[in-house]
Amino acid sequence: MGLFSKWLRKLRFGVLTENEMQQSQVKSEEIPSGDNIPEHVAIIMDGNGRWAKARGLPRIAGHHNGMKAVKRITKAADGIGVKVLTLYAFSTENWKRPKAEVEFLMKLPQEFLSLELGELIENNVQVKMMGNRDLLPDHTVAAVEEAVRQTRHNTGLILNLALNYGSRLEMVEAAKQLARQAVAGELDPDKIEESDFEKWLLSCGLPDPDLLIRTSGELRLSNFMLWQLAYSEFWFTDVYWPEFSEEHLYDAIREYQRRARRYGGL
Repeated sequence: MGLFSKWLRKLRFGVLTENEMQQSQVKSEEIPSGDNIPEHVAIIMDGNGRWAKARGLPRIAGHHNGMKAVKRITKAADGIGVKVLTLYAFSTENWKRPKAEVEFLMKLPQEFLSLELGELIENNVQVKMMGNRDLLPDHTVAAVEEAVRQTRHNTGLILNLALNYGSRLEMVEAAKQLARQAVAGELDPDKIEESDFEKWLLSCGLPDPDLLIRTSGELRLSNFMLWQLAYSEFWFTDVYWPEFSEEHLYDAIREYQRRARRYGGL
Protein backbone atom coordinates (compact mmCIF):
# COMPACT_ATOMS: atom_id res chain seq x y z
CA MET A 1 0.00 0.00 0.00
CA GLY A 2 1.45 3.38 -1.06
CA LEU A 3 1.95 6.31 1.27
CA PHE A 4 -0.97 8.23 -0.22
CA SER A 5 -3.24 5.18 0.03
CA LYS A 6 -2.31 4.72 3.68
CA TRP A 7 -3.04 8.39 4.37
CA LEU A 8 -6.40 8.16 2.57
CA ARG A 9 -7.35 5.05 4.52
CA LYS A 10 -6.58 6.82 7.78
CA LEU A 11 -8.58 9.86 6.76
CA ARG A 12 -11.60 7.89 5.57
CA PHE A 13 -11.81 5.27 8.26
CA GLY A 14 -10.22 7.11 11.19
CA VAL A 15 -7.63 4.44 11.84
CA LEU A 16 -6.10 4.74 15.30
CA THR A 17 -2.84 3.22 16.46
CA GLU A 18 -2.83 0.06 18.52
CA ASN A 19 -1.87 2.12 21.57
CA GLU A 20 -4.83 4.46 20.99
CA MET A 21 -7.18 1.50 20.66
CA GLN A 22 -5.92 0.08 23.95
CA GLN A 23 -6.62 3.39 25.66
CA SER A 24 -10.31 3.01 24.86
CA GLN A 25 -10.61 -0.37 26.59
CA VAL A 26 -12.12 0.11 30.04
CA LYS A 27 -12.80 -2.50 32.68
CA SER A 28 -16.31 -2.31 34.11
CA GLU A 29 -15.04 -2.05 37.68
CA GLU A 30 -13.19 1.16 36.74
CA ILE A 31 -16.31 2.97 35.55
CA PRO A 32 -17.31 5.77 37.97
CA SER A 33 -20.52 5.21 39.86
CA GLY A 34 -22.40 6.50 42.87
CA ASP A 35 -24.34 9.64 43.67
CA ASN A 36 -21.50 12.03 42.90
CA ILE A 37 -21.61 11.87 39.11
CA PRO A 38 -21.43 15.44 37.71
CA GLU A 39 -24.82 16.47 36.37
CA HIS A 40 -23.35 18.72 33.68
CA VAL A 41 -19.99 18.11 31.98
CA ALA A 42 -18.63 20.72 29.56
CA ILE A 43 -15.71 19.95 27.25
CA ILE A 44 -13.41 22.21 25.25
CA MET A 45 -12.49 19.80 22.46
CA ASP A 46 -8.97 20.90 21.55
CA GLY A 47 -6.02 19.47 19.65
CA ASN A 48 -7.56 18.09 16.45
CA GLY A 49 -5.05 19.88 14.22
CA ARG A 50 -2.03 18.90 16.29
CA TRP A 51 -3.21 15.29 16.42
CA ALA A 52 -3.32 15.26 12.62
CA LYS A 53 0.01 17.03 12.21
CA ALA A 54 1.74 14.49 14.45
CA ARG A 55 0.58 11.80 12.02
CA GLY A 56 1.47 13.62 8.82
CA LEU A 57 -2.21 14.21 8.02
CA PRO A 58 -4.05 17.41 7.10
CA ARG A 59 -5.89 19.28 9.85
CA ILE A 60 -9.26 18.19 8.53
CA ALA A 61 -8.34 14.58 9.31
CA GLY A 62 -8.05 15.63 12.96
CA HIS A 63 -11.49 17.23 12.88
CA HIS A 64 -12.95 14.13 11.26
CA ASN A 65 -11.51 11.88 13.93
CA GLY A 66 -12.64 14.36 16.56
CA MET A 67 -16.18 13.68 15.41
CA LYS A 68 -15.67 10.02 16.29
CA ALA A 69 -14.60 11.08 19.77
CA VAL A 70 -17.85 13.02 20.12
CA LYS A 71 -19.82 9.82 19.56
CA ARG A 72 -17.91 7.67 22.03
CA ILE A 73 -17.83 10.33 24.77
CA THR A 74 -21.54 11.06 24.35
CA LYS A 75 -22.28 7.35 24.80
CA ALA A 76 -19.92 7.06 27.78
CA ALA A 77 -21.35 10.15 29.52
CA ASP A 78 -24.88 8.90 28.98
CA GLY A 79 -23.94 5.46 30.27
CA ILE A 80 -22.76 6.70 33.67
CA GLY A 81 -25.63 9.10 34.28
CA VAL A 82 -24.38 12.53 33.16
CA LYS A 83 -27.47 14.65 32.45
CA VAL A 84 -25.98 17.39 30.25
CA LEU A 85 -22.92 17.23 27.98
CA THR A 86 -21.91 20.56 26.44
CA LEU A 87 -19.31 20.39 23.68
CA TYR A 88 -17.46 23.48 22.44
CA ALA A 89 -17.67 22.73 18.73
CA PHE A 90 -16.94 26.12 17.12
CA SER A 91 -16.21 29.49 18.72
CA THR A 92 -16.94 32.99 17.48
CA GLU A 93 -13.16 33.35 17.10
CA ASN A 94 -12.77 30.25 14.92
CA TRP A 95 -13.90 32.20 11.85
CA LYS A 96 -10.31 33.49 11.72
CA ARG A 97 -9.11 30.07 10.56
CA PRO A 98 -8.43 29.30 6.86
CA LYS A 99 -11.58 29.34 4.75
CA ALA A 100 -11.24 25.71 3.65
CA GLU A 101 -10.94 24.53 7.25
CA VAL A 102 -13.96 26.57 8.34
CA GLU A 103 -16.02 25.18 5.47
CA PHE A 104 -15.07 21.65 6.50
CA LEU A 105 -15.97 22.36 10.13
CA MET A 106 -19.35 23.68 9.04
CA LYS A 107 -20.07 20.36 7.32
CA LEU A 108 -19.25 18.23 10.35
CA PRO A 109 -22.51 18.80 12.29
CA GLN A 110 -24.46 17.80 9.21
CA GLU A 111 -22.32 14.68 8.69
CA PHE A 112 -22.36 13.70 12.36
CA LEU A 113 -26.11 14.12 12.78
CA SER A 114 -26.95 12.38 9.51
CA LEU A 115 -24.98 9.36 10.70
CA GLU A 116 -25.86 9.38 14.38
CA LEU A 117 -29.32 10.95 14.75
CA GLY A 118 -31.09 7.59 14.65
CA GLU A 119 -28.94 6.23 17.46
CA LEU A 120 -29.33 9.44 19.47
CA ILE A 121 -33.10 9.13 19.20
CA GLU A 122 -32.95 5.43 20.10
CA ASN A 123 -30.93 6.28 23.22
CA ASN A 124 -33.34 9.06 24.28
CA VAL A 125 -30.72 11.81 23.80
CA GLN A 126 -31.98 15.36 23.37
CA VAL A 127 -29.94 17.63 21.07
CA LYS A 128 -29.66 21.33 21.83
CA MET A 129 -27.61 24.12 20.31
CA MET A 130 -26.04 27.07 22.10
CA GLY A 131 -24.70 29.81 19.83
CA ASN A 132 -25.39 32.52 17.27
CA ARG A 133 -27.08 31.13 14.16
CA ASP A 134 -26.73 34.30 12.09
CA LEU A 135 -23.34 33.58 10.49
CA LEU A 136 -23.73 29.83 10.17
CA PRO A 137 -24.36 28.30 6.73
CA ASP A 138 -27.96 27.33 6.06
CA HIS A 139 -27.06 23.64 5.74
CA THR A 140 -25.41 23.65 9.17
CA VAL A 141 -28.36 25.37 10.85
CA ALA A 142 -30.85 23.11 9.06
CA ALA A 143 -29.07 19.93 10.21
CA VAL A 144 -28.87 21.04 13.83
CA GLU A 145 -32.43 22.37 13.95
CA GLU A 146 -33.76 19.13 12.48
CA ALA A 147 -31.92 17.16 15.18
CA VAL A 148 -33.29 19.51 17.83
CA ARG A 149 -36.81 19.06 16.43
CA GLN A 150 -36.63 15.28 16.25
CA THR A 151 -35.23 14.89 19.77
CA ARG A 152 -37.16 17.65 21.55
CA HIS A 153 -39.34 15.19 23.49
CA ASN A 154 -36.45 12.95 24.57
CA THR A 155 -35.81 12.87 28.29
CA GLY A 156 -32.31 11.41 28.56
CA LEU A 157 -28.90 13.02 28.19
CA ILE A 158 -28.91 16.55 26.75
CA LEU A 159 -26.20 16.88 24.08
CA ASN A 160 -25.66 20.64 23.97
CA LEU A 161 -23.58 21.79 20.99
CA ALA A 162 -21.84 25.15 21.46
CA LEU A 163 -21.65 26.23 17.83
CA ASN A 164 -20.56 29.74 16.84
CA TYR A 165 -20.52 30.44 20.56
CA GLY A 166 -18.64 33.15 22.42
CA SER A 167 -19.21 33.88 26.09
CA ARG A 168 -18.36 37.59 25.98
CA LEU A 169 -20.84 38.17 23.17
CA GLU A 170 -23.41 36.11 25.06
CA MET A 171 -23.03 38.32 28.16
CA VAL A 172 -23.10 41.55 26.15
CA GLU A 173 -26.35 40.44 24.53
CA ALA A 174 -27.80 39.54 27.93
CA ALA A 175 -26.85 43.01 29.24
CA LYS A 176 -28.57 44.61 26.24
CA GLN A 177 -31.75 42.71 26.98
CA LEU A 178 -31.74 43.88 30.59
CA ALA A 179 -31.09 47.44 29.42
CA ARG A 180 -34.08 47.26 27.07
CA GLN A 181 -36.28 46.03 29.90
CA ALA A 182 -35.08 48.85 32.12
CA VAL A 183 -35.70 51.50 29.45
CA ALA A 184 -39.20 50.10 28.90
CA GLY A 185 -39.90 50.37 32.61
CA GLU A 186 -40.23 46.61 32.97
CA LEU A 187 -37.25 46.24 35.29
CA ASP A 188 -35.82 48.37 38.10
CA PRO A 189 -32.02 48.52 37.54
CA ASP A 190 -31.44 48.62 41.29
CA LYS A 191 -33.26 45.33 41.70
CA ILE A 192 -31.49 43.33 39.01
CA GLU A 193 -30.30 39.98 40.37
CA GLU A 194 -28.15 37.19 38.97
CA SER A 195 -31.27 35.24 38.03
CA ASP A 196 -32.45 38.13 35.84
CA PHE A 197 -29.16 38.07 33.94
CA GLU A 198 -29.15 34.29 33.60
CA LYS A 199 -32.56 34.32 31.91
CA TRP A 200 -30.92 35.89 28.86
CA LEU A 201 -27.92 33.56 28.65
CA LEU A 202 -27.88 30.95 25.89
CA SER A 203 -27.62 28.25 28.54
CA CYS A 204 -30.87 29.30 30.19
CA GLY A 205 -32.71 26.25 31.46
CA LEU A 206 -29.56 24.19 31.91
CA PRO A 207 -27.64 23.76 35.17
CA ASP A 208 -24.18 25.31 35.32
CA PRO A 209 -21.40 22.84 34.48
CA ASP A 210 -20.12 20.86 37.44
CA LEU A 211 -17.00 19.79 35.56
CA LEU A 212 -15.05 21.41 32.74
CA ILE A 213 -12.64 19.27 30.72
CA ARG A 214 -10.12 20.69 28.27
CA THR A 215 -7.95 18.50 26.08
CA SER A 216 -4.56 19.09 24.38
CA GLY A 217 -2.66 20.61 27.31
CA GLU A 218 -3.93 24.18 26.98
CA LEU A 219 -4.82 25.86 30.29
CA ARG A 220 -7.35 28.53 29.37
CA LEU A 221 -11.10 28.95 28.89
CA SER A 222 -11.00 30.48 25.40
CA ASN A 223 -14.16 32.54 25.85
CA PHE A 224 -16.23 29.53 26.90
CA MET A 225 -19.09 29.81 29.42
CA LEU A 226 -17.31 32.42 31.51
CA TRP A 227 -20.36 33.14 33.66
CA GLN A 228 -21.51 29.55 34.00
CA LEU A 229 -18.09 28.16 34.99
CA ALA A 230 -17.73 30.37 38.06
CA TYR A 231 -17.78 27.39 40.46
CA SER A 232 -17.08 24.49 38.14
CA GLU A 233 -14.27 22.03 38.76
CA PHE A 234 -11.59 22.09 36.04
CA TRP A 235 -9.70 19.08 34.65
CA PHE A 236 -6.99 19.43 32.01
CA THR A 237 -5.22 16.75 30.01
CA ASP A 238 -2.43 16.71 27.42
CA VAL A 239 -4.39 14.18 25.35
CA TYR A 240 -5.61 15.51 22.00
CA TRP A 241 -9.35 15.37 21.46
CA PRO A 242 -9.36 12.69 18.68
CA GLU A 243 -7.71 10.21 21.07
CA PHE A 244 -9.77 11.20 24.13
CA SER A 245 -11.27 7.93 25.30
CA GLU A 246 -13.90 6.73 27.72
CA GLU A 247 -11.13 6.06 30.22
CA HIS A 248 -9.96 9.67 30.03
CA LEU A 249 -13.52 10.81 30.76
CA TYR A 250 -13.70 8.41 33.69
CA ASP A 251 -10.35 9.69 35.00
CA ALA A 252 -11.75 13.22 34.99
CA ILE A 253 -14.91 12.18 36.78
CA ARG A 254 -13.04 10.12 39.38
CA GLU A 255 -10.90 13.18 40.09
CA TYR A 256 -14.07 15.29 40.33
CA GLN A 257 -15.47 12.81 42.87
CA ARG A 258 -12.39 13.24 45.06
CA ARG A 259 -12.82 17.01 45.31
CA ALA A 260 -14.87 18.97 47.86
CA ARG A 261 -16.99 21.73 46.36
CA ARG A 262 -17.43 24.51 48.92
CA TYR A 263 -18.76 27.39 46.78
CA GLY A 264 -16.83 29.87 48.89
CA GLY A 265 -17.76 28.29 52.23
CA LEU A 266 -15.81 26.04 54.57
